Amino acid sequence: MRILAVGCHPDDIEIACAGTLAKCVKRGDTVITCHASSGDLGHVIIPPEELKKIRAEEARSAGKLAGIEVITAGFNDLDIYDNNKKARDMMVDVIKYAKPDMIITHDPNDYMPDHTAVSRLVFDASFTATLPNYKSKIADPAKLVPIYYMDTLAGVNFNPTEFVDITDEIDLKLEMLECHKSQLEWMREHDHIDFADMVRTCSRYRGYQCGADYAEGFRQCQVYLKGTTKRLLP
Repeated sequence: MRILAVGCHPDDIEIACAGTLAKCVKRGDTVITCHASSGDLGHVIIPPEELKKIRAEEARSAGKLAGIEVITAGFNDLDIYDNNKKARDMMVDVIKYAKPDMIITHDPNDYMPDHTAVSRLVFDASFTATLPNYKSKIADPAKLVPIYYMDTLAGVNFNPTEFVDITDEIDLKLEMLECHKSQLEWMREHDHIDFADMVRTCSRYRGYQCGADYAEGFRQCQVYLKGTTKRLLP
């Protein structure tokens, strides 16, 4: 199976669903992650152009740990708007490139405008990409596939309908997260926030909800033609 996970910023996938994706790789799936935005505004001191390069390399390093291909959609922070053709076409080509059997992305009710824009953009583009006569940079259309929404930050206002046991993957998930040094080290040194500990705690909480030591939660997009009788998550 081929899986595409689209997060907004270079560390969003590690926060919300890296354990699940690592488990997918273990069962033989091809996994591609896409950070829609470069994350260029994610630091107080490091200037955007320098930070963009740093965060791209951090994302590639994290993906390499789990055997995941990492790509970007080409947006910058706060430049993601879901209601225009150029943005939709950028995401259409991401989906056509990945040729997924399943897509994972942000919940449409997440906390940040960039996150919610990415969620809506993926939803729109996942249909548009299937149309044979819709022209974009990549010619071959994609399949119409289920979408799963990943957990919100700290699980706020998110009630999972499916869980994935990531007990065996929790250490790898946190190792992948630690690759994003520009974010985690800054928060530890200047904001006195241990973000990795928060992510571990949230995974533990989801584990309590489903009888596992650690888990990640998801909610399937429930609209016409995006349902399935199969269990796609590992």
